Amino acid sequence: MLPRAGGVALSSFLRTLWAAPVAAMSTGTFVVSQPLNYRGGARAEPVDASGTEKAFEPATGRVIATFTCSGEKEVNLAVQNAKAAFKIWSQKSGMERCRILLEAARIIRERKDEIATVETINNGKSIFEARLDIDTSWQCLEYYAGLAGSMAGEHIQLSGGSFGYTRREPLGVCVGIGAWNYPFQIACWKSAPALACGNAMVFKPSPFTPVSALLLAEIYTEAGVPPGLFNVVQGGAATGQFLCHHHDVAKVSFTGSVPTGMKIMEMSAQGIKPVTLELGGKSPLIIFSDCDMDNAVKGALMANFLTQGEVCCNGTRVFVQKEILDKFTEEVVKQTQKIKIGDPLLEDTRMGPLINRPHLERVLGFVKMAKEQGAKVLCGGDSYVPDDPKLKDGYYMRPCVLDLQRAHRVVAELQAGMCFINNYNVSPVELPFGGYKKSGFGRENGRVTIEYYSQLKTVCVEMGDVESAF
Repeated sequence: MLPRAGGVALSSFLRTLWAAPVAAMSTGTFVVSQPLNYRGGARAEPVDASGTEKAFEPATGRVIATFTCSGEKEVNLAVQNAKAAFKIWSQKSGMERCRILLEAARIIRERKDEIATVETINNGKSIFEARLDIDTSWQCLEYYAGLAGSMAGEHIQLSGGSFGYTRREPLGVCVGIGAWNYPFQIACWKSAPALACGNAMVFKPSPFTPVSALLLAEIYTEAGVPPGLFNVVQGGAATGQFLCHHHDVAKVSFTGSVPTGMKIMEMSAQGIKPVTLELGGKSPLIIFSDCDMDNAVKGALMANFLTQGEVCCNGTRVFVQKEILDKFTEEVVKQTQKIKIGDPLLEDTRMGPLINRPHLERVLGFVKMAKEQGAKVLCGGDSYVPDDPKLKDGYYMRPCVLDLQRAHRVVAELQAGMCFINNYNVSPVELPFGGYKKSGFGRENGRVTIEYYSQLKTVCVEMGDVESAF
């Protein structure tokens, strides 16, 4: 990959990018020209194709990469390469894996600003938010590095001196399929527990955000994982199908929409593959009359406007006790109108562009539909063109607050996988993350995730004679 910063072509993506000042990377200058697949410890062109895709810089509307989608042969190469690396990695002790994951976490932490800059350019979120995402990423690697050495089974005493025991073992080659709203973070959330348990991973980023997963692949290689342990294949639906159907894939972890998640589950079921699905949500935020108003307003903004509102667990339904509804609404509108929209690489920007033009038009369509159904737009909800000329073709809109109805009923019982009290959208890596019902199943983060990337083997040891019926 060759980013051109300030018009100067850089000869080596990672080494030069990380050696250069972060200021050298600015909106409207980044271009990718080297392969976006990663196989066997190096970037590689796919050996066959299932189409082509373009990736955009949301802030400007510029094409920053045109790349080949991986075909069936390329997917097979990536899986077989990962399978070979798995044989080496799975034989290492938990402490050996721990040391390598800690080194990868250290590299991410050291290079946070540069990784966040690339993430912002490809995704559109503010650099302020992107840095927080990268912090969560290295923390995830550190957390699972600490658990790598603790994987253990149990001893069960049986009669007559016999006994049994269990072993917790890795699954093999796992597939991670990422989403475009948190590209680097999702790649870390999926790969860290998988690698800590002794697995290998083939990761497919969203075709909208193909760039930052390559940074993680380079970091894992630099940290010392066997070549091929973390491979990256680019592509859309066809590439995902090849991965889900591959006979040497042991598990699939997917983050994305409900309809796609259903297809992933159907395809994986044909091979009896376990899946983790982290899908879309429709989360409620409940504000009671005895709340601290300032904190309630801050919570509502955090629940809805992080990453331009493109977050699966956002509190898209806000239930407010009617005694404070008017005051709460007034404060939310006032604070929403103060949100700084613009160039996501500027330090004071708090809202960047949406991911692409079709998504922008879709969200604008939601606002139009709501108005047609009787909702009142209290602020925003329209396209926005920043003053900076280079941003005129970016995918911007003003944050919107809709008044759907004046009376709200507080639900007595929540069926939700994530609940926040006196806060919203905080995701410490120590706590499991995931949803109920059509928001998916399985969890990411927390100790419980070890169970989703490993399997139990039971061993029964007879210490006496065999009793036979024959």
